[in-house]
Amino acid sequence: GVVPATEAVAILAQGSGLTIVCTHRFDRQCSLHPLVMGSVKTLTVKMHLAKKLKQNRPLPQWYRMKTGTKIRYNKFRRHWRRGKIGL
Repeated sequence: GVVPATEAVAILAQGSGLTIVCTHRFDRQCSLHPLVMGSVKTLTVKMHLAKKLKQNRPLPQWYRMKTGTKIRYNKFRRHWRRGKIGL
């Protein structure tokens, strides 16, 4: 992809046809680019993670404004670092 001019690009490692690029904005701690990282997941694990991604969203605004509902927020929201899925 195209990197905006406002971000600093640093090549972290090169070798064996693999280039690891960091596109964080002036960060010292750079992680591996998600398009370069390899990932070995079974279909079951991938489907489980996809479902958890879809569940982790706020309540729609139209539902909050409905007459007669007492639900104001999604109490099952999960932070990626604090609440673990348990795979």
